[in-house]
Amino acid sequence: MRAALMTTALMLCLGPAAEAGGPIERACNRSDRSAATPTLCDCLQRVADATLKRREQRTAAKLFRDPDRAQEMRRSDRARDEAFWQRYTYFGSAAELNCR
Repeated sequence: MRAALMTTALMLCLGPAAEAGGPIERACNRSDRSAATPTLCDCLQRVADATLKRREQRTAAKLFRDPDRAQEMRRSDRARDEAFWQRYTYFGSAAELNCR
C-alpha cells in the first residue's frame, strides 16, 4: 500500500492541475472546520482526482456535511458501499500523506 500511496503522490506532483472547485474542494471550503484552508482544500481535491471517480467524489463530499452517513456506509453490508469505503479510506491515507 505504501508503494501505491507514493505513486499517487508522484501523480499529484506531475499530473495536470485539478479542476478548480471540484466537489471535495467545494465541500471542504464550505465546512466549518478551522483547519479547512483554501490550500488544504485544493490539495484534498487533487488527491481525490487521483484516487476517486467523480461520482465517488460527490459521495465523499456529502460525508463532509453528514458524518453520520459516513458511519452508516462504513457499517453497510452492501458491496457497493464496502467498495466505496475501501477507496475512500485509501483517499484518506493518500491525503494524509500529501496534504500536510
